[in-house]
Amino acid sequence: MVRSCEQEIPAWVCVGTLLLLIHSVTVSGAALKHDVALDSGATVLNHTMNLVHRMETLLALGNGSDVTLRVETINTDEVKVIQAHSLVLMLQSDVFEELLLSRNSSSVVLRETPDCAAVFEKFVRYLYCGDISLRLDQAISLHKLASKYHVWGLQQGLTQYMTQHLSSDSPTGHVVGWYNYALQIGDITLRDSCLQYLSWNLSSVLQSREWGSISEDLLLSLLQRSDLILQSELELYEALEGWINQNQPVRMTAESALRAVRYGMIPPQHLFRLQKHSPLMVKYYESIRDLLYLAFQFHSASPIQLAKYFDVNCSIFTPRNYLSSAWGSPWIINNPTRDDRSFSFQTQLGPSGHDSSKRVTWNALFSPRWLPLSARSTYTELGAMQPTRTEGGRPRIIVTPATSSPDFAGVSFQKTVIVMTKQQGKVVVKHVYNFHQSTEEAGDFLLDADLQRRASEYLIDSSLYLHIVIKPLYHTLLVARK
Repeated sequence: MVRSCEQEIPAWVCVGTLLLLIHSVTVSGAALKHDVALDSGATVLNHTMNLVHRMETLLALGNGSDVTLRVETINTDEVKVIQAHSLVLMLQSDVFEELLLSRNSSSVVLRETPDCAAVFEKFVRYLYCGDISLRLDQAISLHKLASKYHVWGLQQGLTQYMTQHLSSDSPTGHVVGWYNYALQIGDITLRDSCLQYLSWNLSSVLQSREWGSISEDLLLSLLQRSDLILQSELELYEALEGWINQNQPVRMTAESALRAVRYGMIPPQHLFRLQKHSPLMVKYYESIRDLLYLAFQFHSASPIQLAKYFDVNCSIFTPRNYLSSAWGSPWIINNPTRDDRSFSFQTQLGPSGHDSSKRVTWNALFSPRWLPLSARSTYTELGAMQPTRTEGGRPRIIVTPATSSPDFAGVSFQKTVIVMTKQQGKVVVKHVYNFHQSTEEAGDFLLDADLQRRASEYLIDSSLYLHIVIKPLYHTLLVARK
């Protein structure tokens, strides 16, 4: 008669045997898979969920527990007591292994911050079951625990979770907090992901409660960037005014932030209004007067004339990625794999007030399966067309001016194609492609996108959502200054 492990063998022995088996499978997984592959007629019976359920029950009931975890919350009297099993903890964490091997009693005291203590039971459950449910506001606390106890799989999973949930809605926002945390622990991947999200979706960030929580260093870092995506420079100034009023930084910080605004990109009629009606500009007028004077000069003269006497390559004359109609146009391509599409739109010649009435017409061509000449269809001597292997094609976009003009002298155009996607029900920027006048197209455009798949992360409701931005860049003329 076969005896049940549950009935006759102590629970800690069952756990030990079970976990040793799991460990051996993990170590020799490649060999096991190889054996299964050789036996092509084999059928795999997968009872993994039953195992997870039994481990969860074991933790909840504390059967066969040989160690008590006393989780003390720092600066409070709160204590959580968890009945655990040494072998489980040691297999999952070398930090727990060291603590348990050096203990003098059946209990281990762990001191945690309030946020980490609040999720400690979730953390221990992960050690037993290998899965975890969490909210956005619990990600940092769990990441701290995973890092502290060297549970690297959970740490990497949480980093991935955060990078994939930047666009999720939360009452007060979470991206800024994740950025500050990544900066603190030196997680470059998470830091750069947060900074890119804030830069590429700045318009929505400016309208959120999260904007007010941005630190001074992060604010100044964002203001220096040319890849910010927002409606206009005026929108950025007004948001900055709100941030300064809310946070009341020292004068040096406020001046540095105000001097990072690109006043040359704000139309002169709005600059006049700000000089009169913006309390912030009135207060700090002397600190930015030279920039405003330069901006008005920029708006009153032709770029060629200005370039004779000033360096027009400085940031005040460099556009960011503005979404307003003067700078470009959205383009929604339904069923993008169907055939080639073309589209025409107009932009201003440049942001200078001198050129405000001049328009440039642009032609955009999108091809879902562009092929080089060497791979295109050819005709035989009888006039029959040979079949083309279209699977080798790739998406392509070309943006060119419809006509040339003497007004283009001293100006080149950077073309930016913004690809949108939908994440957690919110439309956000997926990718940004930049190319210059001399190239006419982005060589890596949608290189990794699978547009044939309806659920492609590059599509929204089976359509490709683009926004094309044209950024005039001025060149300093090599002439002697008088």
